[in-house]
Amino acid sequence: MNLPLLGRTDAGVHAFGQVANFKTESMLPLEKFICALNANLKNSIVIKKVEEVAEEFHARYNCKQKTYRYVINNENTPSAIFRMNEFYVPQKLDIDKMKKAIKYFEGTHDFKGFKASGTSSKSSVRTIYKAEVYENSGRIFIELTGNGFLYNMVRIISGTLVDVGLR
Repeated sequence: MNLPLLGRTDAGVHAFGQVANFKTESMLPLEKFICALNANLKNSIVIKKVEEVAEEFHARYNCKQKTYRYVINNENTPSAIFRMNEFYVPQKLDIDKMKKAIKYFEGTHDFKGFKASGTSSKSSVRTIYKAEVYENSGRIFIELTGNGFLYNMVRIISGTLVDVGLR
């Protein structure tokens, strides 16, 4: 049985819909795996679905696309509850400038200027299928969907967009 090795994400990034896979010789029925796995994981990780996949499947290398959402709190005060899940910028950001700037990231580009030093990837060329900035209730959301991302790429792009929004 081959279940859905873990796709990777940066430290401190919260993943929704993250896929993992592992091989097992367990005879445990598939429907019992959710309970068994959740009983042995940290409370910050919850398994919602399990399924058997082909032996060749690899969560990292068979991934077709990923979406990252970066959240900016652009209110006058920070949030005590969400402080670990969002970046606080008290200065009013120009969201229209940010919306215009993010479109330059769409397409296939060499993102070597948007990776952290020490990145081990062989190539820094990535394709961004969709890039958008939107606002809702004092929060600015930066969403990037692509075929893959370099280490800290989304953080660096988001920081660049914040800089655009401050000018």
